[in-house]
Amino acid sequence: MTDPQELLSASALTTFRLNGQFLALAEGLAEPAGLTATRWQVLGAVLREPLPVAGIARAMGITRQSVQRTADVLVADGLAEYRENPAHRRAKLVAPTAAGLTAVRAINPGHRAAADRLAEIMGTDRWQRCLDALQDLAAALDTLHTLDNEPADGRTSGHV
Repeated sequence: MTDPQELLSASALTTFRLNGQFLALAEGLAEPAGLTATRWQVLGAVLREPLPVAGIARAMGITRQSVQRTADVLVADGLAEYRENPAHRRAKLVAPTAAGLTAVRAINPGHRAAADRLAEIMGTDRWQRCLDALQDLAAALDTLHTLDNEPADGRTSGHV
């Protein structure tokens, strides 16, 4: 296949299928720990450092509103907490609680087993090449989005 329009369509359809497959896998891994894929995703985003809701949304490629709803549920369930943000008074930071960390850690054995099975099926070298290609495609789409949002006169719009 060499037609760019066909490549775009096939890439999008394959990505949509992969997204569904990853979500199904994540739901199965998260459920025994009392989480959903979405809750695991939000908690996972703040394991290294607390982030504001907007930062989680950017990192995960999902809407700020969706992250806000999920963070509120995680806080209500005692799996996350809101902390003061020295960089922005109104945008609180989301951080996992001890219970949240325990829940995420409970997923690790199943996550490791799934990763090992997938590595057996694909081989780690081939899998790495696939990941590299997906990351290249994501970067190209970011570039396309940036170019599409520049004014016609070539000046930058000032938007990030």
